[in-house]
Amino acid sequence: MTRLTSGVAADAARLPVPFTAVAPEQVVEGTPLTRFIDLDETGERSIGVWEHSPGASRDVESDEVFVVLAGAATVAFEHPELPPIELRPGSVVRLEAGMRTVWTVRETLRKVYVSP
Repeated sequence: MTRLTSGVAADAARLPVPFTAVAPEQVVEGTPLTRFIDLDETGERSIGVWEHSPGASRDVESDEVFVVLAGAATVAFEHPELPPIELRPGSVVRLEAGMRTVWTVRETLRKVYVSP
């Protein structure tokens, strides 16, 4: 469902989205919750908002570029082995499909993502 309209601004920092529990096999620490909303989707790309509450979880990434709107977190890379990155408002990151990561969120993290 498209939630973006040409020429109309969407407030990605405040869009209400219900939280869901992270799958138990992905939880590393705490009881993290995530939520997302697709804002616009075509056959070529998807744009949305994603949020992760404090705690840590594993993920296998998709191709995407994202911009952090709020929060603080560290992303560690299990594969490929790369140095961890610190996320804060304004961080812009590119992830590739298949990367295995651990997200350790200290303050609820909200990002806008674009994926092909």
